[in-house]
Amino acid sequence: MYETFYGLKEEPFRLTPDSRLCFSHSSYKNAKAYMQYALYRGEGFVMVTGHPGTGKSTLINDLISEFDGGKVVFTSLSCTQVQADDLIRLIALNFNLDGTTEYKSLLLHNLKNFFLKLYNEGRRSLLIIDEAQDLPAGALEELRLLTNLQQNNQPLLQIFLVGQEELRQTVHSPALEQLRQRIVATCHLEPLGVDDTAGYIKYRLKKSGWENNPALDEDIFPLIHTYSRGIPRLINLICSRLFLHGMVEEKQLLEQSDAKLVIDGLVQEQLLHNLEDPLGGSTVLRSI
Repeated sequence: MYETFYGLKEEPFRLTPDSRLCFSHSSYKNAKAYMQYALYRGEGFVMVTGHPGTGKSTLINDLISEFDGGKVVFTSLSCTQVQADDLIRLIALNFNLDGTTEYKSLLLHNLKNFFLKLYNEGRRSLLIIDEAQDLPAGALEELRLLTNLQQNNQPLLQIFLVGQEELRQTVHSPALEQLRQRIVATCHLEPLGVDDTAGYIKYRLKKSGWENNPALDEDIFPLIHTYSRGIPRLINLICSRLFLHGMVEEKQLLEQSDAKLVIDGLVQEQLLHNLEDPLGGSTVLRSI
C-alpha cells in the first residue's frame, strides 16, 4: 500500500526473510564468511545461532542463492521435536527418496547410495536443519552418524544446524561431545546496534527505490532501536507500520513523534513490550 504512495518499487519491510535485501552488518558478514569457509571444506557441521528475528533464515537463503551450476545439492527442513528415526525418514523424503520403509538400515542404505551418486558426479550434498534447538539429543546424534558416510576418506554429506541460542547449550552437553568435535565452524548473529539500525533501514529503503520521500528525522532511529532491540524482524514491524501511518496522514517527513505514535499502537496490540524509559536503559521485549 504505502510503497505506491511513496513511489517505492516494492515493500522494503516485509516480515518474511528476503535475501535480496540482506544488510551486511559486521555480525552478518562474519557469519557468512564462516559458512563460506565451511562450505569450502565440505565436511562436518556448521552451527548458526541467533535470537528469533536476527536474520538466520536470510543468511541461509543468501548463501544458497550463490550456489552455481548445481554443484551443491541441498535440502532444508524445519524440525520440531522430531525423534531420531523420524528424522532419518524425513531427510530421505526431502531428498526425494522413498521413506515408506520401517527399516532404518534401508533408509540409511538409500541415502548413502544417493550421496555416493552425487559424489561420483562431482557434486556435493548439503542438509540444512532449521529450528535445530528443538531436536532431542538422540536425533542430533543420528545426524552425526550421517556424517560418517564417506568415500575415499571424503564425507558424502555436510550439515548446517540453524537454531536459537539454546542450540549451543545442547551441543555443548557431555552426551554430544562427538558431534561437537565434528563442528568446523560456528557463528552467532547479534542484534544491530544503533548506527546499524539506521543503516539497515536506509539500506532496505534505497534497495526499494527510496528517494528521500518521505524524509526521515534522524531522531527516529534511536527510538526504533530501543523498542526493537536491534532485531531486524521487529525493526521491519515498526517501520512498516510507520510508513503506513505516513501514507494515511499524507506526510512527506516522518518524525520522532510519528514513530512514538506508531510504537504506542504496537505496544497496545502487545506486539512490543511497554517500556518505562523508551530512550534509555535496558529493555526487555515480549516474545512474538
